[in-house]
Amino acid sequence: MSTTPLLLRLSLTPPPQKTLRSTTLFTHPLKLNTLSTSPPSLHPNSVQSRRLPPPISASYNTTPVPDRLISAAAYFFPFFNGLQYGRFLFAQYPNTLGLILNPFLPLLSFYRSVPYSSYLAFLILYIGVVRNSNVSRYARFNAMQAVVLDVLLVLPMLVQRIFNPGPHGIGGKIVMWSHSVIFVAVLACFVYTFGYAVMGRTPKLPFVGDAADRQF
Repeated sequence: MSTTPLLLRLSLTPPPQKTLRSTTLFTHPLKLNTLSTSPPSLHPNSVQSRRLPPPISASYNTTPVPDRLISAAAYFFPFFNGLQYGRFLFAQYPNTLGLILNPFLPLLSFYRSVPYSSYLAFLILYIGVVRNSNVSRYARFNAMQAVVLDVLLVLPMLVQRIFNPGPHGIGGKIVMWSHSVIFVAVLACFVYTFGYAVMGRTPKLPFVGDAADRQF
């Protein structure tokens, strides 16, 4: 069998050509959108909008004038009852203390002219203000704090009557010293509580304010 036709066919057959793959890189159209520099819009339900802090309102809550007047008037009750502890200081400094009390003399004279004024003031403050749900909590707290302060002022007199120290000697000096300290404390408490009540702020005395706050 001759091989000439076979060689002739092999020589006439063109060599196989290699197909070149395209080197062009195609970018996904969706990925192009991620390179956009425009900021995302804040939708009301988006995460960015929920993270924004709420707007701050410049509203102020002021204490009504009637509540201030009730609170300020309540502190006259322990102040007038505590004046009895200042008899020694009044004897030593009549002019100085007289100038402090001169504005309150008409009200003090009226208070002492009413029979059982201390008991009536206690009932008015405790029943009419503290236990009255129609009164604001601000006025009720101040009235209760005044009542607690007045009750505490009764204790030194009870102790003095129990031990009954004489007017002279060490016992008399202890009484004079303790009464003077109590009067200064009462005067300081009155200035502090009365001033804060007039401004509409809450005056809270140590221990006394905590005892009054437990009632609510």
